Amino acid sequence: MEARNRTLPKEFSLLGLTDDPALIAPLFILFLVVYIITVLGNIGIITLIKMAPRLHKPMYFFLAHLSFLDICYCSAIAPKMLVDLLCKTKRISITGCVVQLFVYCKCGTMEALLLTVMACDRYVAVCRPLSYTTIMTNTYCFWLVIGMYMIAIVHSVTETCCTFRLSFCQWEIHHFCCDFPPLLKMSCTDTFINEVILFICIGFLVFASVSVIFFSYVSIISTIFKMRSSEGRHRVFSTCAPHFTGVTLYFGTSLFTYLRPSSTYSLDQDKVVSLFYSVVIPMLNPWIYSLRNTEVKEALRTIIQRKVTNRIGTH
Repeated sequence: MEARNRTLPKEFSLLGLTDDPALIAPLFILFLVVYIITVLGNIGIITLIKMAPRLHKPMYFFLAHLSFLDICYCSAIAPKMLVDLLCKTKRISITGCVVQLFVYCKCGTMEALLLTVMACDRYVAVCRPLSYTTIMTNTYCFWLVIGMYMIAIVHSVTETCCTFRLSFCQWEIHHFCCDFPPLLKMSCTDTFINEVILFICIGFLVFASVSVIFFSYVSIISTIFKMRSSEGRHRVFSTCAPHFTGVTLYFGTSLFTYLRPSSTYSLDQDKVVSLFYSVVIPMLNPWIYSLRNTEVKEALRTIIQRKVTNRIGTH
């Protein structure tokens, strides 16, 4: 019983972002604004895709799910982080930690899979345009998303269960949220198997995703160079560039966090990187996919003009 009490505490203590009183108010205001922008921006993308008939395409169907994931991703971290900034005792229950880690892992896995499928969608659209409508059907896209959610759930359940089967000698998490690296650092048992499972699962996911994305974009770039029309090249580039930017930001930070050697692990460094891909990237995605996408901007302009015209007509 004593050993069980030692390995299964009722709650963990979080160190949070900072213990400097002078930084608490500025950080709270900054990340509150970031969270509000994230939620409103991603809801705006989902609403725009639903309202604009010209965006009822597979690419934007996946983008709507990406926006939904970004809301969930950020909401799993930001509210608790904001509350902890204002509290002297930063605690999280075991149940809360399990749920946060599960949602965090599921959304991260799903986002990686979605970015990969979006690259495949762009490949089919650019390199096999005549077959696009027969390959990327609504039914196929629907079941593709369902399959990705199932993979993400299985992966996150596996990783979370493996993590919480460990014995913990410390209850203080050197982080602002429950994440795999700081939790493994707290274990008083051998974490080699956990590290191997984490490395294999995330390594395979990242390697497979990056490989598919790489070969997709090699084919896309090759096709772009063969186009004679500068307008056609610009149109293809305007739809592919935002996705490539999002891929670079997401996979770059994920590789740095989870696939570097444990000997180079730095708690403070990891806080900054985790903050970037769990809070900042979800805020940036709506602007990356809207401001740099001609089709999205034209759809938004059309809806605004329609609203203005209807309002003038009622008067």
